[in-house]
Amino acid sequence: MLRATIALSIAAFAAPALAADPLVSAEWLKANAAKVVIVDIRDKIADTDLGAKPYIEGAVVAPYASAGWRTEVQGVPGQIPPTDQIAKLIGDLGIGNDSHVVIVPWGTDSSEFGGATRVYWTFKYLGHDEVSILDGGWRQYDAAGGARAEKPATPQPATFTAEVHEELRATTADVEAALAAGTKLVDGRPAEQYEGKSKSPVVARLGTLPGAVNIPHSNFYSKDYALFVKPETVDSLTQAVGLAADEKNITFCNTGHWASIAWFALHEIEGNKNTGMYDGSMAEWTQDPNRPVELKSGT
Repeated sequence: MLRATIALSIAAFAAPALAADPLVSAEWLKANAAKVVIVDIRDKIADTDLGAKPYIEGAVVAPYASAGWRTEVQGVPGQIPPTDQIAKLIGDLGIGNDSHVVIVPWGTDSSEFGGATRVYWTFKYLGHDEVSILDGGWRQYDAAGGARAEKPATPQPATFTAEVHEELRATTADVEAALAAGTKLVDGRPAEQYEGKSKSPVVARLGTLPGAVNIPHSNFYSKDYALFVKPETVDSLTQAVGLAADEKNITFCNTGHWASIAWFALHEIEGNKNTGMYDGSMAEWTQDPNRPVELKSGT
């Protein structure tokens, strides 16, 4: 009994001081800014006309396209870097294992917002659960009158120790096994790419994974209102393609960018913890001409 009491006391002490959902509002961030590490992943801030104060007050800056969140591995673009490398990037931003992180993109559209969902997935993959995304990104923050600064914050490096959750990342071997088992594969690309009418330059062949269903990434985010869709909308989108609430599935796209939007919607917003993400996606899959693809358009 004493041992159980001690265990409960330790668990209570170790619990995070700040509870937050996967998505937080601009008002929430304004109220809790001093308690979190704000990571501004916006690209090309200096190239925009935002006046003398283009930064979020107190935020550290780590642009999605250039900070090192993704890298090329064996000819496949957009891969997660080696664990020690990505852990150092995170630690150098002043993020420790006890930090609550809030990721801020521009919030312009679903594709750009995908930078936030991909970075979010990276934290989860590395075992860091105290992470949220600012719903609507900079657009919502600025509209809410969030405090701005001339320069980004200078981070004090911290130690970040990763504890990789392999189940969140599907490999090519996992996808091959999923095909054999009939596991649902969810293509997050636009319909034209899913159907095989067009493709990304980084993908060798037209088509999708055999048997895959399609939920275009743009269905998960409103560019007009700069907000992610509600859980009930995710439910309706998954039901429309025949995916049960807790059914095992793997999301994919071209390089694991749009796939992260679908993964975030299914795994974090809908709550399907049986969702993994294939970050190699079609860029890796089509490297081998012997791997099958399906042309949904019939061409």
